[in-house]
Amino acid sequence: MKTELCSFCLKSGMLCQKCSAKVKAGEISELDLKIARQLLILEEKYPSLQNVCFYKAVDANRTIALIVGHGDVPRLLGYGGKIVKALGEETGKSVRILENGVDDRKFLEDLFTPLNILTINTIWVPDGTTETRVILRRKRGTQMPFDLAAIKEIASSVRKMSIRVEFAD
Repeated sequence: MKTELCSFCLKSGMLCQKCSAKVKAGEISELDLKIARQLLILEEKYPSLQNVCFYKAVDANRTIALIVGHGDVPRLLGYGGKIVKALGEETGKSVRILENGVDDRKFLEDLFTPLNILTINTIWVPDGTTETRVILRRKRGTQMPFDLAAIKEIASSVRKMSIRVEFAD
């Protein structure tokens, strides 16, 4: 697994000066350390994780979003979702996998999976800011598969995006 931290620091649990400086500067959070260590442990059981590039973890309410490299989402979702399930059990939270460096549409599709996005619009607010309106298709009688407030918080912290969510049947 590739990450901002050196593999020796992750394996030993002791941070070198370089990695310690990154933690002190706020580039890497305690959650990033915890997730990276867990991914390193899971790498022994699931060899496809060796090629995964882990950037950051974002905590929002009862949901954690993992920001991974381009094309790494299927590697984490593989094995019948066992990797994501193991991470969720370790943290006690729901896990969302997001790809780094993609356009806004792909970011939102990953964020709102498994629901389908019908439309994405930009709304200009009178105070000069913008909101992104996302219209989702929801089947009647089904429950939301995620916490909407957490999704909005993740979008805000990862992309500085203010989201307004609406549903169409």
